[in-house]
Amino acid sequence: MFRKILIANRGEIALRVIKTCREMGIKTAAVYSDADIKALHVLEADEAFYLGKSDPGDSYLNIDRIIEAVKKSGAEALHPGYGFLAENSLFAKRCGEEGIVFIGPPSSVISSLGDKVKAREIMQKNGIPVVPGFFEKDIDFDRISREAEKIGYPLVIKAVAGGGGRGMRIVNSSDRLKDALKEASGEARSAFGHGGVFIEKFIISPRHIEFQILADSQGNVIHLMERECSIQRRFQKIIEETPSTAVTPLMREEMGRSAVAAARASGYVNAGTVEFILDGEGNYYFLEVNTRLQVEHPVTEMTTGLDIVKHQIEIASGNRLTLSQDDIKCRGHAIECRIYAEDPENNFAPCPGNITFLKEPSGPGVRLDTGIYSGFSIPYEYDPILSKLITYAERREHNIKRMIRALQDYVVLGVKTTIPFLIDLLKSQQFYRGETFTDFIEAGFHGWEPPYPHIDKALTAYIADEMSAKNRSSGKEFYKEKDISPWSTLGNWKI
Repeated sequence: MFRKILIANRGEIALRVIKTCREMGIKTAAVYSDADIKALHVLEADEAFYLGKSDPGDSYLNIDRIIEAVKKSGAEALHPGYGFLAENSLFAKRCGEEGIVFIGPPSSVISSLGDKVKAREIMQKNGIPVVPGFFEKDIDFDRISREAEKIGYPLVIKAVAGGGGRGMRIVNSSDRLKDALKEASGEARSAFGHGGVFIEKFIISPRHIEFQILADSQGNVIHLMERECSIQRRFQKIIEETPSTAVTPLMREEMGRSAVAAARASGYVNAGTVEFILDGEGNYYFLEVNTRLQVEHPVTEMTTGLDIVKHQIEIASGNRLTLSQDDIKCRGHAIECRIYAEDPENNFAPCPGNITFLKEPSGPGVRLDTGIYSGFSIPYEYDPILSKLITYAERREHNIKRMIRALQDYVVLGVKTTIPFLIDLLKSQQFYRGETFTDFIEAGFHGWEPPYPHIDKALTAYIADEMSAKNRSSGKEFYKEKDISPWSTLGNWKI
């Protein structure tokens, strides 16, 4: 087992990995930029190494500086978290060349599955259903137009080399195709350095279902059931839950087999996620494989009782999986809400700034993976995710109420967050009925406004009053008026 692991990430995911390492008796090394000098992950790790300026290219995306930090720390392994370099095959390859264990799949697997066209080909060869589509290496509009007519509108254009909604356009008719191709290709080239795109049939109001997988280097592969990730904004998830209300036991078994087959077909090792699109008739199609730890992994941990990060580390150290598929039993229901510093009234625009006050939720079945504190400054250079709030209960309807209560108890002042929006969403009858689709927000919450537009001012006034010494009783008057003894403080009792 490793003695020390460097975590090449920041925020809540870096803290999440640190906690598991601490339980396993493994020392941790953090990295940080100018913006993160006072970040929690820096304070919690056993040691921390400065990377550079706040710009990601000078810090968390700078491979040379991260490799240098690993060598200075003496760590044998590196955990990439999610985002930044987590799915960069060149980074994984460089780690191997430098004698550093990359806690994730081999670089060749990251490369093949990161190319959506190659990934589709792998799945098709192994009998895993894929959405009808077409790939053209060079953007020949006339040929693409002919193929588009064969597939049928609406279509979706996707970037070959990336994800997260960048380089993606939905096309409803042929007269929009040419402009959409130029836009998607240009955005893909800017975001990923590769302008290649491909076209798929657009499934109307689909559901986004993914299966968590674990695979060791000895060929053992299992899945940890599904997660429903249909509620998204700008093609990015904001609420996840397990189990899905749309997946029957028979579908779960069939989709699980396909997820395991996808992992085997690609030579997958470590933790990953096989994602599917589910249409209204119960047909599912391969979407992609995320070759890293997912943001939403805690909901699977809550229902299975497993520590996925622990299994990642054990697999990377060369150990065999200690679990078989028959060992995986899921109980109850889990929901995760991603808390972002964003303005839902303004198309979820990022809201960097200083957190002036923070009150975190707690209670039975409540877990908070966080990377913030009162006084912390949220930088504008990075993804504005603040934390992940996860709740667990025996039944879904109980868990929805538990999550609403937890969100209502979560107070973040100084910046706008998605908390009020998430509360309204969870209170909707459509969510309660489990009718969640990828266009859920666009169809039902477009133009959303908070029910209490001046809530921030009211909360600020309340907190200022509570913290004001002149408005708070010292308790001396109470003691003067009453003879305090154990008999007078036990409550209502009789002998």
